[in-house]
Amino acid sequence: MSLKSIVRELREMRDGIGSMSRRAAGGGGGGSDGRAGHGRGGSRHSWPGLWSEQQQPPQPPQQRQGQEQQQQQGRWANLPPELLLDVIQRVEASEATWPARRQVVACAAVCRSWREVTKEVVKTLEECGRITFPISLKQPGPREHPVQCFVRRDRATSTYLLYLGLSPSLHGENDKLLLAARKIRRAARTSFVISLVSNDFSQSSSTYVGKLKPNFLGTKFTIFDSQPPCDAVVLPNNRPSKRHFKQVSPRLPLGNYNVATVSYELTVLRNRGPRRMQCTMHSIPALCIQEGGKAPTPTGIIHSIDEQVPTLSTSKGKEPAVEFSSTSLSADLSGPVCTNEVPLVLKNKAPRWHEQLQCWCLNFRGRVTVASVKNFQLVASVDPSLGIPPAEQEKVILQFGKIGKDIFTMDYRYPLSAFQAFAICLTSFDTKPACE
Repeated sequence: MSLKSIVRELREMRDGIGSMSRRAAGGGGGGSDGRAGHGRGGSRHSWPGLWSEQQQPPQPPQQRQGQEQQQQQGRWANLPPELLLDVIQRVEASEATWPARRQVVACAAVCRSWREVTKEVVKTLEECGRITFPISLKQPGPREHPVQCFVRRDRATSTYLLYLGLSPSLHGENDKLLLAARKIRRAARTSFVISLVSNDFSQSSSTYVGKLKPNFLGTKFTIFDSQPPCDAVVLPNNRPSKRHFKQVSPRLPLGNYNVATVSYELTVLRNRGPRRMQCTMHSIPALCIQEGGKAPTPTGIIHSIDEQVPTLSTSKGKEPAVEFSSTSLSADLSGPVCTNEVPLVLKNKAPRWHEQLQCWCLNFRGRVTVASVKNFQLVASVDPSLGIPPAEQEKVILQFGKIGKDIFTMDYRYPLSAFQAFAICLTSFDTKPACE
């Protein structure tokens, strides 16, 4: 062996021993022998990502929080704003009906940037005529055409389900459940609890929307909303509430808000005929029905990135539960909501007597096919001094009627919301001993 070869091997041995000692010294709690040090060094090559994270210097809290939010939003958040806006606009325009409409809700669930753009693209129900988020059920309907729905009654469970659509589908798979109500009987009276789902009617649940409470005679009904209307002052009730529920979130307001009253005319002589009803909408000003008027419209569809995106539930309950911006929780604020303006009053349209058919008739435009005392049409009843055009007073704002056994249609339009219209229709199902 030549001298050069021997010197080369000695250098290689020295370099190898030095590197092993350095690995052992930098092991941080490892053993002093070469095997332990080599094991620590081996982990550096086996987990390069983990090692690089450990070797990074500490970062300020704000910078670290920003990186965490960026990781949560994912790679889809890096799309150019113009491209993102165009994508969501195309999806919103193409998916106009349910169940395809759920694609718009899915866009809002991608990340924060997608959610903000979706909020800008999706207009209110009055403007676009499309129900997208649960808050759409609290927004007034479109002015030009009514929103057509149907109600299915389950006598066994005293449950009433509101679906979106002209009539029930053959298999019920495409029926979009909007709201559900259950009639709860107590010792003295009954009440209807309205929820977003058909299997949870607890007033302390996040799916609670409102309730309907009648008086003993069944002549007066009070509609309570789980959240206060926009730009309204609530007149509190002087009587303390005897019922207390656990508050779900400290951010949510506590109580039910009286937003409407439905009154039926008392029948003294018990003559048979159509019912006469009047609805006073405490949260809707009467001037909103004239041209240029504006009804209260909640728009808080999405809150923060760490909250679950609300989606409407399907008839089979396959989608997750949804949340509104507030829930009802404890006391009843029996005082009506004050809007500082004259409230809107609705009255049922008087039917005409048909001599040949020997019955009272109304033109439901083919949406009602079975004669029933529950059938009605509501129009505005305003003071002449307000200057509302007669054409606006003749428009049918809400109509409800029977089309089959336990199947009813419900069509509503501006300025009523789906929740308000559904609650008014529920008054037809309650027993009215003083009116019949």
